[in-house]
Amino acid sequence: MGPHPAVAAIRLAVRRVLHDVLNDHPAPEASVHEQLPSPLVLVACSGGADSMALASALAFEAPRLGIRAGGVTVDHGLQPGSDLRAAEVTLRLRELGLDPVESTAVTVGREGGPEAAARDARYSALDAAAERHGAAAVLLGHTRDDQAETVLLGLARGSGIRSLSGMAAVSGGPGAARRYRRPFLQLDRQTARKACMVQSLPVWDDPHNADPAYTRSRLRHEGLPALEKALGKGVVEALARTAQLSRDDADALDAWAGQAESSVRDAAGLLECAKLYALPPAVRRRILRRAAIQAGAPAGSLFARHIEEVDRLITGWRGQGVINLPGKVVAQRQGGRLVIRQG
Repeated sequence: MGPHPAVAAIRLAVRRVLHDVLNDHPAPEASVHEQLPSPLVLVACSGGADSMALASALAFEAPRLGIRAGGVTVDHGLQPGSDLRAAEVTLRLRELGLDPVESTAVTVGREGGPEAAARDARYSALDAAAERHGAAAVLLGHTRDDQAETVLLGLARGSGIRSLSGMAAVSGGPGAARRYRRPFLQLDRQTARKACMVQSLPVWDDPHNADPAYTRSRLRHEGLPALEKALGKGVVEALARTAQLSRDDADALDAWAGQAESSVRDAAGLLECAKLYALPPAVRRRILRRAAIQAGAPAGSLFARHIEEVDRLITGWRGQGVINLPGKVVAQRQGGRLVIRQG
């Protein structure tokens, strides 16, 4: 008899991603006497149901494809005993047969709010671990439910189509465009939890996930259930579908903006307002956003309202003064040119 359907589903999702990793990182040819190491894939594991199910599936599938499998857990230090929890998770990962396994502690700042600060600290730690071990990829346990929540949060912020596109199945880190892989974006949270239960995998439920002080927690326990009550079942699936459609559109517009950017700059590299004005708004605003980020504005703190203010320097010029952007970046119009720089 085969594995439980939930276990089979998560293993299949991981197997597909590992095949993609192998395609991205083909083994170099070795000489007769040389034995080159196989690629290493790490799983980011908090000890929750999603990441434990992912770790279990990676431990099962990786050896069958000649891939080394390891794990990393990040101790955010936000709760008493978080170091003990991290130690327990590393023990569980080793029991699954993963190697290397490590726990890394981070200091969470305050930039952008507690959730964004914790996320930034976590990804910095994962990037460092991937570099340290030479990992080909890092697997993340985000599910379809997480994707639906991300879309709704983007909608609430009014952040535009890129925010509505949610999380990418494949995304990058510093110097690694395809480092992060999310195998579970088409699977719901219950499938992962069921897989843990039938495999008797111990699961840790982060109390922050039920804390109403956090926006995502309120959305998970109050917002989405209210939407499903009002609109019927299938809201999560519809939002995940919206994410994929939005991502396709956003990717096409990003490519258009990338091609158009050089045509709206003068010989000195400054943006020409008249040429920017002639572009479709969606393309123009992408160029403005990219220019602000290049000048030092943090992407995570740069919202649609910031870009709209800069855009009015192009479309509604009335002699406005300097526009202040996150990261101490300023934008101003000077002699028909748009200057975006450090203030």
